[in-house]
Amino acid sequence: MSAGGEPFAAARDGLRVRVRVIPRAGREGIEGWVDLPGAGPALKAAVTAPAEGGKANAALLRLLARTWHLPKSSLSLAAGKTGRTKTVLIAGDPDELRVWLGAWWGKLEARK
Repeated sequence: MSAGGEPFAAARDGLRVRVRVIPRAGREGIEGWVDLPGAGPALKAAVTAPAEGGKANAALLRLLARTWHLPKSSLSLAAGKTGRTKTVLIAGDPDELRVWLGAWWGKLEARK
């Protein structure tokens, strides 16, 4: 893990994931992770949509659903509607999601 730990935490109704979004990027994708001052690590994601009218938020949820092979309906924006740092909620059993996402996060960090 990075020096700040994991970018996710269990919630009563699922798992919360901290994400730093880059809108209007040249291509969409997960670019790794970034340590945010005072907040710790966050998943870094690029979307081609602009940050206006919720377009980048919708693009982020589509990207994460596609990347994690989850139904889009299991993802929602819990915080950060207008900022670049978002909290995404993955609905489901927090313990199972933590194990699954922890393994995915480990593979992502190994690429860094």
